[in-house]
Amino acid sequence: MPQTVSQTVSETVSDTVSQTVCDPVSQTVCDPEGPRVGAGRRAIVFRVIKTVILNGDDTAMKMLIVRSLTTAALMFLGVCPLLGQAEQTPPPTVRASQVRRDDSAVGSQTGPISGYMDFHLNKPERQDPQLDFHRFVLLFNHSFSERLRFVGEVEIEHGLVEGLEESGELEIEQAYLDFRLKPQVNFRAGMLLAPVGIINERHEPPAFFGVERPFVDTVIIPTTWFDAGAGVHGTLGGGWQYRAYLMAPLDATEITAEDGLAEAKQQGFRSNVRNIAGTGRLEYVGYPGLTVGTSFWRGETSFNFKRVESHVGLIEFDGRYHRGSLGVRGEFAQVYVDGADAINDFQQRTTGINPNIARQMRGFYVEPSVRPLPKLKYDIGAFLRYENFDTQFRMPAGVLPLKQFDRSAWVVGASYYPDPDVVLKIDYTILRNRSALFGSADSLNIGLGWWF
Repeated sequence: MPQTVSQTVSETVSDTVSQTVCDPVSQTVCDPEGPRVGAGRRAIVFRVIKTVILNGDDTAMKMLIVRSLTTAALMFLGVCPLLGQAEQTPPPTVRASQVRRDDSAVGSQTGPISGYMDFHLNKPERQDPQLDFHRFVLLFNHSFSERLRFVGEVEIEHGLVEGLEESGELEIEQAYLDFRLKPQVNFRAGMLLAPVGIINERHEPPAFFGVERPFVDTVIIPTTWFDAGAGVHGTLGGGWQYRAYLMAPLDATEITAEDGLAEAKQQGFRSNVRNIAGTGRLEYVGYPGLTVGTSFWRGETSFNFKRVESHVGLIEFDGRYHRGSLGVRGEFAQVYVDGADAINDFQQRTTGINPNIARQMRGFYVEPSVRPLPKLKYDIGAFLRYENFDTQFRMPAGVLPLKQFDRSAWVVGASYYPDPDVVLKIDYTILRNRSALFGSADSLNIGLGWWF
Protein backbone atom coordinates (compact mmCIF):
# COMPACT_ATOMS: atom_id res chain seq x y z
CA MET A 1 0.00 0.00 0.00
CA PRO A 2 1.50 3.41 -0.92
CA GLN A 3 2.39 5.63 1.96
CA THR A 4 0.98 9.08 2.48
CA VAL A 5 3.29 12.04 2.64
CA SER A 6 2.79 12.49 6.37
CA GLN A 7 3.63 8.83 7.02
CA THR A 8 6.76 9.10 4.93
CA VAL A 9 7.93 12.26 6.71
CA SER A 10 7.16 10.80 10.11
CA GLU A 11 9.27 7.73 9.37
CA THR A 12 12.04 9.92 7.98
CA VAL A 13 12.11 12.14 11.05
CA SER A 14 11.99 9.15 13.40
CA ASP A 15 14.80 7.42 11.57
CA THR A 16 16.90 10.57 11.54
CA VAL A 17 16.45 11.16 15.29
CA SER A 18 17.40 7.60 16.16
CA GLN A 19 20.59 8.01 14.16
CA THR A 20 21.36 11.44 15.58
CA VAL A 21 21.68 10.57 19.30
CA CYS A 22 25.00 8.74 19.25
CA ASP A 23 25.94 9.02 22.93
CA PRO A 24 23.28 7.37 25.15
CA VAL A 25 24.97 8.53 28.36
CA SER A 26 25.28 12.25 27.61
CA GLN A 27 22.50 12.27 24.99
CA THR A 28 24.79 14.19 22.63
CA VAL A 29 23.38 14.49 19.13
CA CYS A 30 25.54 13.78 16.12
CA ASP A 31 25.45 12.73 12.50
CA PRO A 32 26.42 9.08 12.24
CA GLU A 33 28.38 9.74 9.05
CA GLY A 34 29.89 13.14 9.73
CA PRO A 35 30.64 15.85 12.25
CA ARG A 36 28.74 16.02 15.56
CA VAL A 37 25.54 17.89 16.44
CA GLY A 38 25.37 20.67 13.79
CA ALA A 39 25.30 18.40 10.75
CA GLY A 40 22.70 16.10 12.33
CA ARG A 41 20.34 19.01 13.03
CA ARG A 42 20.57 20.29 9.47
CA ALA A 43 20.00 16.77 8.11
CA ILE A 44 16.58 16.57 9.77
CA VAL A 45 15.18 19.64 8.04
CA PHE A 46 16.80 18.72 4.73
CA ARG A 47 15.36 15.23 4.62
CA VAL A 48 11.88 16.44 5.54
CA ILE A 49 11.81 19.06 2.75
CA LYS A 50 13.30 16.61 0.27
CA THR A 51 10.56 14.06 1.03
CA VAL A 52 7.79 16.62 0.60
CA ILE A 53 9.05 17.89 -2.75
CA LEU A 54 9.42 14.42 -4.17
CA ASN A 55 5.89 13.54 -3.08
CA GLY A 56 4.43 16.34 -5.14
CA ASP A 57 1.20 16.89 -3.20
CA ASP A 58 0.71 20.67 -3.12
CA THR A 59 -2.08 20.58 -0.57
CA ALA A 60 -0.21 18.32 1.74
CA MET A 61 2.96 20.29 1.19
CA LYS A 62 1.80 23.30 3.16
CA MET A 63 0.65 21.23 6.09
CA LEU A 64 3.76 19.07 5.98
CA ILE A 65 6.07 22.06 5.95
CA VAL A 66 4.38 23.31 9.11
CA ARG A 67 4.71 19.92 10.74
CA SER A 68 8.33 19.56 9.67
CA LEU A 69 9.30 22.96 10.92
CA THR A 70 7.55 22.22 14.22
CA THR A 71 9.40 18.92 14.60
CA ALA A 72 12.72 20.53 13.76
CA ALA A 73 12.10 23.34 16.27
CA LEU A 74 11.23 20.88 19.03
CA MET A 75 14.37 18.87 18.38
CA PHE A 76 16.44 22.06 18.28
CA LEU A 77 15.06 23.16 21.66
CA GLY A 78 15.77 19.75 23.13
CA VAL A 79 19.31 19.58 21.80
CA CYS A 80 20.42 23.15 22.59
CA PRO A 81 20.76 22.70 26.36
CA LEU A 82 22.94 19.66 25.79
CA LEU A 83 25.00 21.56 23.26
CA GLY A 84 25.42 24.48 25.65
CA GLN A 85 26.49 22.19 28.43
CA ALA A 86 28.95 20.39 26.19
CA GLU A 87 30.36 23.66 24.88
CA GLN A 88 30.48 25.57 28.19
CA THR A 89 31.87 22.74 30.36
CA PRO A 90 35.12 21.62 28.79
CA PRO A 91 36.83 18.48 30.08
CA PRO A 92 38.78 19.20 33.29
CA THR A 93 42.41 19.98 32.62
CA VAL A 94 45.11 18.49 34.81
CA ARG A 95 47.87 20.95 35.56
CA ALA A 96 51.46 19.91 35.93
CA SER A 97 51.64 21.48 39.35
CA GLN A 98 48.72 19.36 40.49
CA VAL A 99 50.40 16.23 39.23
CA ARG A 100 53.54 17.07 41.13
CA ARG A 101 51.57 17.83 44.27
CA ASP A 102 49.75 14.52 44.11
CA ASP A 103 53.00 12.64 43.55
CA SER A 104 54.66 14.29 46.53
CA ALA A 105 51.59 13.71 48.70
CA VAL A 106 52.40 10.02 48.73
CA GLY A 107 55.08 10.76 51.34
CA SER A 108 53.85 14.16 52.57
CA GLN A 109 51.13 14.37 55.19
CA THR A 110 50.03 16.90 57.78
CA GLY A 111 48.73 15.53 61.03
CA PRO A 112 47.51 14.19 63.15
CA ILE A 113 46.89 17.22 65.33
CA SER A 114 46.87 16.15 68.94
CA GLY A 115 47.12 17.73 72.36
CA TYR A 116 46.30 17.58 76.02
CA MET A 117 44.61 19.76 78.62
CA ASP A 118 44.19 19.72 82.36
CA PHE A 119 42.63 21.93 84.98
CA HIS A 120 42.96 21.68 88.72
CA LEU A 121 41.23 22.51 91.95
CA ASN A 122 43.87 23.04 94.65
CA LYS A 123 42.99 23.57 98.31
CA PRO A 124 46.13 24.20 100.41
CA GLU A 125 45.74 24.00 104.15
CA ARG A 126 44.56 27.29 105.73
CA GLN A 127 44.17 28.92 102.30
CA ASP A 128 41.33 29.56 99.89
CA PRO A 129 40.80 27.00 97.15
CA GLN A 130 41.90 27.88 93.62
CA LEU A 131 40.51 26.63 90.30
CA ASP A 132 43.11 26.82 87.57
CA PHE A 133 42.98 25.81 83.90
CA HIS A 134 46.58 24.76 84.17
CA ARG A 135 47.50 23.74 80.64
CA PHE A 136 46.12 23.86 77.11
CA VAL A 137 48.52 22.20 74.68
CA LEU A 138 48.36 21.50 70.94
CA LEU A 139 50.80 19.30 69.07
CA PHE A 140 51.32 19.48 65.32
CA ASN A 141 52.98 16.95 63.06
CA HIS A 142 53.90 17.09 59.41
CA SER A 143 55.74 14.43 57.43
CA PHE A 144 57.49 15.91 54.40
CA SER A 145 58.48 12.40 53.43
CA GLU A 146 59.11 9.06 55.07
CA ARG A 147 62.48 10.37 56.25
CA LEU A 148 61.73 13.98 57.19
CA ARG A 149 59.20 14.97 59.85
CA PHE A 150 58.29 18.12 61.78
CA VAL A 151 56.92 18.09 65.36
CA GLY A 152 55.64 21.18 67.15
CA GLU A 153 54.04 21.79 70.55
CA VAL A 154 52.47 25.04 71.74
CA GLU A 155 51.33 25.42 75.33
CA ILE A 156 49.27 28.01 77.20
CA GLU A 157 49.55 27.80 80.97
CA HIS A 158 47.02 29.14 83.48
CA GLY A 159 44.49 30.12 80.84
CA LEU A 160 45.54 33.73 80.21
CA VAL A 161 48.56 35.50 78.74
CA GLU A 162 48.99 39.26 79.25
CA GLY A 163 51.90 41.55 78.60
CA LEU A 164 53.73 43.18 81.49
CA GLU A 165 51.60 41.38 84.06
CA GLU A 166 51.99 38.24 86.10
CA SER A 167 49.64 35.78 84.46
CA GLY A 168 49.90 32.71 82.28
CA GLU A 169 52.60 31.64 79.85
CA LEU A 170 52.62 30.99 76.12
CA GLU A 171 55.44 28.61 75.23
CA ILE A 172 56.77 26.71 72.26
CA GLU A 173 57.91 23.56 74.01
CA GLN A 174 58.81 21.60 70.90
CA ALA A 175 59.50 22.61 67.31
CA TYR A 176 62.01 20.36 65.63
CA LEU A 177 62.80 18.50 62.44
CA ASP A 178 63.50 14.80 62.54
CA PHE A 179 65.82 13.45 59.84
CA ARG A 180 65.34 9.70 59.82
CA LEU A 181 68.44 8.07 58.44
CA LYS A 182 68.32 4.54 59.83
CA PRO A 183 67.10 2.95 63.08
CA GLN A 184 70.49 3.23 64.74
CA VAL A 185 71.21 6.89 63.92
CA ASN A 186 68.74 9.73 63.28
CA PHE A 187 69.24 13.49 63.44
CA ARG A 188 67.02 16.00 65.25
CA ALA A 189 67.28 19.80 65.49
CA GLY A 190 65.14 22.67 66.77
CA MET A 191 63.38 23.24 70.07
CA LEU A 192 63.90 20.02 72.01
CA LEU A 193 62.80 18.48 75.28
CA ALA A 194 65.78 17.56 77.43
CA PRO A 195 65.83 13.74 77.64
CA VAL A 196 66.11 13.71 81.42
CA GLY A 197 63.91 11.70 83.78
CA ILE A 198 60.51 10.06 83.43
CA ILE A 199 58.15 13.02 83.25
CA ASN A 200 59.93 15.59 81.11
CA GLU A 201 59.31 13.80 77.82
CA ARG A 202 55.98 12.20 78.79
CA HIS A 203 53.93 14.56 80.95
CA GLU A 204 50.39 14.22 79.58
CA PRO A 205 47.84 13.87 82.42
CA PRO A 206 46.81 10.23 81.78
CA ALA A 207 50.50 9.19 81.73
CA PHE A 208 51.17 9.64 85.46
CA PHE A 209 49.39 9.43 88.80
CA GLY A 210 48.65 12.52 90.87
CA VAL A 211 47.14 15.87 90.00
CA GLU A 212 50.47 17.72 90.05
CA ARG A 213 53.73 16.44 88.69
CA PRO A 214 56.17 14.95 91.23
CA PHE A 215 58.21 17.46 93.23
CA VAL A 216 61.46 15.79 92.13
CA ASP A 217 60.45 16.43 88.51
CA THR A 218 59.85 20.09 89.29
CA VAL A 219 62.70 21.47 91.41
CA ILE A 220 65.48 18.92 90.90
CA ILE A 221 64.64 18.15 87.26
CA PRO A 222 63.05 21.35 85.93
CA THR A 223 60.07 19.88 84.07
CA THR A 224 59.09 20.96 81.49
CA TRP A 225 62.71 21.39 80.41
CA PHE A 226 63.15 22.51 76.81
CA ASP A 227 65.56 24.63 74.80
CA ALA A 228 67.18 25.02 71.39
CA GLY A 229 69.52 22.27 70.34
CA ALA A 230 70.41 19.42 68.01
CA GLY A 231 71.46 15.83 68.33
CA VAL A 232 71.01 12.18 67.45
CA HIS A 233 68.71 9.40 68.58
CA GLY A 234 68.04 5.81 67.67
CA THR A 235 67.67 2.19 68.70
CA LEU A 236 70.63 -0.10 69.26
CA GLY A 237 68.92 -3.48 69.19
CA GLY A 238 68.18 -5.81 72.06
CA GLY A 239 65.71 -3.33 73.53
CA TRP A 240 68.18 -0.44 73.95
CA GLN A 241 67.48 3.07 72.73
CA TYR A 242 69.19 6.43 73.21
CA ARG A 243 69.00 10.19 72.73
CA ALA A 244 72.00 12.55 72.82
CA TYR A 245 71.75 16.31 72.25
CA LEU A 246 73.76 19.51 72.37
CA MET A 247 71.57 22.22 73.88
CA ALA A 248 71.64 25.75 75.26
CA PRO A 249 72.89 25.76 78.88
CA LEU A 250 71.14 26.73 82.08
CA ASP A 251 71.45 30.22 83.57
CA ALA A 252 73.19 30.22 86.96
CA THR A 253 71.62 33.57 87.91
CA GLU A 254 68.20 31.83 88.09
CA ILE A 255 69.19 28.97 90.38
CA THR A 256 67.59 29.42 93.82
CA ALA A 257 67.74 27.82 97.22
CA GLU A 258 64.01 26.99 97.24
CA ASP A 259 63.24 26.00 93.65
CA GLY A 260 66.59 24.63 92.58
CA LEU A 261 66.89 24.49 88.78
CA ALA A 262 63.18 25.15 88.12
CA GLU A 263 63.67 28.70 86.76
CA ALA A 264 67.16 28.30 85.29
CA LYS A 265 66.01 27.27 81.79
CA GLN A 266 66.59 29.73 78.94
CA GLN A 267 63.68 28.20 76.95
CA GLY A 268 64.96 29.17 73.53
CA PHE A 269 64.52 32.92 74.10
CA ARG A 270 67.76 34.36 72.71
CA SER A 271 69.54 31.55 74.50
CA ASN A 272 73.18 32.28 75.26
CA VAL A 273 75.31 29.55 73.72
CA ARG A 274 78.78 30.85 74.44
CA ASN A 275 79.19 27.41 75.94
CA ILE A 276 77.10 24.44 74.86
CA ALA A 277 75.60 21.90 77.25
CA GLY A 278 75.46 18.20 76.57
CA THR A 279 72.66 15.87 77.60
CA GLY A 280 71.61 12.32 76.88
CA ARG A 281 69.53 9.35 77.90
CA LEU A 282 69.92 5.59 77.60
CA GLU A 283 66.89 3.30 78.05
CA TYR A 284 66.23 -0.42 78.11
CA VAL A 285 62.75 -1.53 77.03
CA GLY A 286 63.49 -5.11 76.01
CA TYR A 287 61.52 -6.87 78.77
CA PRO A 288 57.70 -6.79 78.77
CA GLY A 289 56.35 -4.20 81.20
CA LEU A 290 59.81 -2.92 82.17
CA THR A 291 61.54 0.36 81.35
CA VAL A 292 64.79 1.41 83.01
CA GLY A 293 66.83 4.43 82.09
CA THR A 294 69.57 6.83 83.02
CA SER A 295 70.07 10.47 82.02
CA PHE A 296 72.73 13.14 82.34
CA TRP A 297 73.22 16.86 81.78
CA ARG A 298 76.41 18.89 81.84
CA GLY A 299 76.99 22.51 80.88
CA GLU A 300 78.69 25.79 81.75
CA THR A 301 76.16 28.18 83.32
CA SER A 302 78.00 31.36 84.31
CA PHE A 303 77.72 33.34 81.05
CA ASN A 304 76.00 36.19 82.93
CA PHE A 305 78.85 36.46 85.46
CA LYS A 306 82.18 38.08 84.77
CA ARG A 307 85.25 36.30 86.06
CA VAL A 308 83.11 33.50 87.50
CA GLU A 309 83.14 29.96 86.19
CA SER A 310 80.34 27.58 87.06
CA HIS A 311 79.09 24.28 85.66
CA VAL A 312 75.91 22.37 86.37
CA GLY A 313 75.87 18.60 86.14
CA LEU A 314 72.95 16.25 86.68
CA ILE A 315 72.78 12.48 86.86
CA GLU A 316 69.50 10.57 87.01
CA PHE A 317 68.27 6.96 87.23
CA ASP A 318 64.70 5.74 86.88
CA GLY A 319 62.65 2.62 86.43
CA ARG A 320 59.06 1.57 85.70
CA TYR A 321 57.51 -1.85 85.87
CA HIS A 322 53.95 -3.11 85.65
CA ARG A 323 52.54 -6.60 85.62
CA GLY A 324 48.83 -7.23 85.56
CA SER A 325 47.12 -4.78 87.87
CA LEU A 326 50.25 -3.85 89.84
CA GLY A 327 52.85 -1.25 88.97
CA VAL A 328 55.78 0.59 90.50
CA ARG A 329 58.02 3.42 89.40
CA GLY A 330 60.90 5.26 90.98
CA GLU A 331 63.44 7.95 90.21
CA PHE A 332 66.67 9.31 91.67
CA ALA A 333 68.34 12.56 90.59
CA GLN A 334 71.31 14.51 91.88
CA VAL A 335 72.53 17.94 90.78
CA TYR A 336 76.09 19.25 91.05
CA VAL A 337 76.74 23.00 90.91
CA ASP A 338 80.46 23.60 90.47
CA GLY A 339 81.39 27.10 91.58
CA ALA A 340 78.35 27.55 93.84
CA ASP A 341 80.49 29.50 96.34
CA ALA A 342 81.61 31.94 93.62
CA ILE A 343 77.98 32.41 92.48
CA ASN A 344 76.84 33.14 96.05
CA ASP A 345 79.68 35.59 96.57
CA PHE A 346 79.05 37.42 93.29
CA GLN A 347 75.32 37.71 93.95
CA GLN A 348 76.01 38.97 97.47
CA ARG A 349 78.29 41.72 96.18
CA THR A 350 76.10 42.80 93.25
CA THR A 351 72.58 42.50 94.71
CA GLY A 352 73.19 42.50 98.44
CA ILE A 353 71.41 39.13 98.82
CA ASN A 354 73.11 35.79 99.17
CA PRO A 355 71.05 33.19 97.21
CA ASN A 356 72.42 30.35 99.37
CA ILE A 357 72.83 28.04 96.39
CA ALA A 358 73.91 24.53 97.30
CA ARG A 359 76.75 22.75 95.59
CA GLN A 360 74.61 19.60 95.48
CA MET A 361 70.86 18.98 95.30
CA ARG A 362 69.19 15.59 95.54
CA GLY A 363 65.77 14.09 95.07
CA PHE A 364 64.12 10.71 94.74
CA TYR A 365 60.71 9.07 94.89
CA VAL A 366 59.09 5.65 94.79
CA GLU A 367 55.49 5.06 93.75
CA PRO A 368 53.60 1.75 93.93
CA SER A 369 50.20 1.65 92.24
CA VAL A 370 47.33 -0.69 91.53
CA ARG A 371 44.66 -0.79 88.82
CA PRO A 372 42.35 -3.52 90.18
CA LEU A 373 39.99 -3.57 87.19
CA PRO A 374 42.29 -3.42 84.16
CA LYS A 375 39.91 -5.32 81.88
CA LEU A 376 36.96 -3.01 82.40
CA LYS A 377 36.22 -0.18 80.01
CA TYR A 378 35.91 2.26 82.91
CA ASP A 379 39.20 1.79 84.73
CA ILE A 380 40.28 3.01 88.15
CA GLY A 381 43.69 3.24 89.78
CA ALA A 382 45.18 4.07 93.16
CA PHE A 383 48.72 5.04 94.18
CA LEU A 384 50.96 6.03 97.05
CA ARG A 385 54.09 8.10 96.44
CA TYR A 386 56.89 9.04 98.81
CA GLU A 387 59.25 11.83 97.76
CA ASN A 388 62.34 13.37 99.27
CA PHE A 389 63.80 16.47 97.65
CA ASP A 390 66.51 18.63 99.16
CA THR A 391 67.77 21.69 97.30
CA GLN A 392 70.25 22.30 100.15
CA PHE A 393 71.75 18.83 100.21
CA ARG A 394 75.46 19.81 100.21
CA MET A 395 76.57 23.38 100.79
CA PRO A 396 79.76 25.26 99.92
CA ALA A 397 82.30 25.59 102.72
CA GLY A 398 81.17 28.04 105.39
CA VAL A 399 77.53 28.20 104.19
CA LEU A 400 74.73 26.75 106.33
CA PRO A 401 71.80 24.95 104.66
CA LEU A 402 68.29 26.33 104.92
CA LYS A 403 66.41 23.42 106.48
CA GLN A 404 62.98 24.50 105.20
CA PHE A 405 64.15 23.44 101.75
CA ASP A 406 64.99 19.91 102.87
CA ARG A 407 61.53 18.49 102.21
CA SER A 408 59.61 15.26 101.95
CA ALA A 409 56.08 14.47 100.77
CA TRP A 410 53.54 11.68 100.95
CA VAL A 411 50.98 11.74 98.16
CA VAL A 412 48.05 9.33 98.16
CA GLY A 413 45.32 9.37 95.56
CA ALA A 414 43.16 7.71 92.95
CA SER A 415 42.35 8.08 89.27
CA TYR A 416 39.20 7.27 87.31
CA TYR A 417 39.39 6.71 83.55
CA PRO A 418 36.02 7.01 81.75
CA ASP A 419 38.14 6.58 78.62
CA PRO A 420 41.80 5.51 78.37
CA ASP A 421 42.65 9.07 77.27
CA VAL A 422 40.57 10.90 79.89
CA VAL A 423 41.27 10.89 83.63
CA LEU A 424 39.68 12.35 86.74
CA LYS A 425 42.22 12.57 89.58
CA ILE A 426 42.11 13.24 93.30
CA ASP A 427 44.96 13.18 95.80
CA TYR A 428 45.98 14.44 99.20
CA THR A 429 49.54 15.71 99.70
CA ILE A 430 51.28 15.77 103.08
CA LEU A 431 54.31 18.03 102.81
CA ARG A 432 56.99 18.29 105.53
CA ASN A 433 60.39 19.97 105.96
CA ARG A 434 63.28 19.78 108.43
CA SER A 435 62.92 23.32 109.77
CA ALA A 436 61.70 24.07 113.31
CA LEU A 437 60.73 27.61 112.30
CA PHE A 438 58.96 27.25 108.97
CA GLY A 439 55.93 25.05 108.61
CA SER A 440 54.47 23.49 105.47
CA ALA A 441 50.94 23.11 104.21
CA ASP A 442 49.11 19.94 103.22
CA SER A 443 46.77 20.15 100.25
CA LEU A 444 43.77 18.51 98.62
CA ASN A 445 43.93 18.42 94.84
CA ILE A 446 41.36 17.47 92.19
CA GLY A 447 42.14 17.45 88.50
CA LEU A 448 40.60 16.59 85.14
CA GLY A 449 42.91 15.88 82.24
CA TRP A 450 42.75 14.41 78.77
CA TRP A 451 44.71 13.95 75.60
CA PHE A 452 43.75 13.18 72.05
